[in-house]
Amino acid sequence: MRKYFGTDGIRGRVGDPSVSPDFVLKLGWAAGRVLARHGNGRKVLIGKDTRISGYMFESALEAGLVAAGLDIRLLGPMPTPGVAYLTRTLRAVAGIVITASHNPYQDNGIKFFSGSGDKLPDETERAIEEELELPLEAVTASELGKAKRVEDASGRYIEFCKSTVPAWFSLKGLRIVVDCAHGATYNIAPYVFDELGAQVVSLGVDPDGFNINQSVGSLHPETLQQTVRREQADLGIAFDGDGDRVLMVDANGRLIDGDVLLYLIAKSRLEMGCLKGPVVGTLMSNLALEQALRQLGIDFARVKVGDRYIMERLKADDGILGGEPSGHIICRDRTSTGDGIIAALQVLAALASSEQSLADGANAVAHYPQALINLRLEKQGDVINRPEVQHAVRAVEERLGEQGRVLLRPSGTEPVVRVMVEGRDRDQVEKMAAELADCVRAQVSA
Repeated sequence: MRKYFGTDGIRGRVGDPSVSPDFVLKLGWAAGRVLARHGNGRKVLIGKDTRISGYMFESALEAGLVAAGLDIRLLGPMPTPGVAYLTRTLRAVAGIVITASHNPYQDNGIKFFSGSGDKLPDETERAIEEELELPLEAVTASELGKAKRVEDASGRYIEFCKSTVPAWFSLKGLRIVVDCAHGATYNIAPYVFDELGAQVVSLGVDPDGFNINQSVGSLHPETLQQTVRREQADLGIAFDGDGDRVLMVDANGRLIDGDVLLYLIAKSRLEMGCLKGPVVGTLMSNLALEQALRQLGIDFARVKVGDRYIMERLKADDGILGGEPSGHIICRDRTSTGDGIIAALQVLAALASSEQSLADGANAVAHYPQALINLRLEKQGDVINRPEVQHAVRAVEERLGEQGRVLLRPSGTEPVVRVMVEGRDRDQVEKMAAELADCVRAQVSA
């Protein structure tokens, strides 16, 4: 068990004990001590999204790492997957991103990448937590690290993104709305699509430190949907605050989620003869995705919610594609982590190869209706495994048969139990989800 690290680094409300300047300073020092022992080098990259608190935590991390004797390369605002890429290409021992992803500006967090651009191994995170229990002692003055800014970081990443599609690929003639959520993609994504030939209409590219993810981006796609229709665009693309998620909108304003985007990429890879391993989804992936892939002869595997678990399964099976309905899509044949820009480019390249519009391509996956209820329960305990709740779950599963699914799971980041029912009839699944939610509430209050 880890005390501070969750499934995706450290995250919380700014000012909380694990998201405070003094803690982050010591975290930098502790991470620096571990990386200095086990890493191959002294260089660490630091990137961030556009939250106002990013300045504070950037300075704190820099001080802690330098005190441990490591050299710093500051990237400024940079998507999380961009930090992973630059960590690899600049031969750094690690990369650190200051971000709370799709959360509001009041939150922030710290994500780590290893020198290979992957998430840090569990044992490294545990070693960092052990160092956090020790008193902070800086190295001698002669051993202190130095800090420099990487001036061409954005340009390097833009060129990498463009390199992930074939040389023949062009967006010329397409009008695309690009929504950057006032986040870390604001000074990168519009240039990528523009330089590939698209006529770009930009949204969410005016960060002020407080408006990240606010009424824009993949968390609020309605703004993109309205803009696509108003601008008579061919499609729209929405990223989250740190750029590791993507959703798309077709010319009619219909939202296309991560399940459909993953299907389009997988189908294209299959047709090119380069698909390897099963496609990996999560417990939240729509049943329609699984069925559509199996019709193509593609194996599909489910894991727990979280890109960490998707990546673990992909590596175990030597697979290359995985993702979540939220738009966190991993293309291991292109990069080492979930990347919203690169995933969007793979979808557009797949559509260009098959000479389809996004609307036509998306019609292959007819989603089953899902009813999702988030129960905020401060004292939930192990309510999901109580006999009364499990009996209710089995009863719903029997009524659904093979035409639906039930999922109850605790959130990994907040005191919430998620109740999901999926099936062919929307009214039925909404009623079943409400019944299960009532059962869970009753057991908590019992």
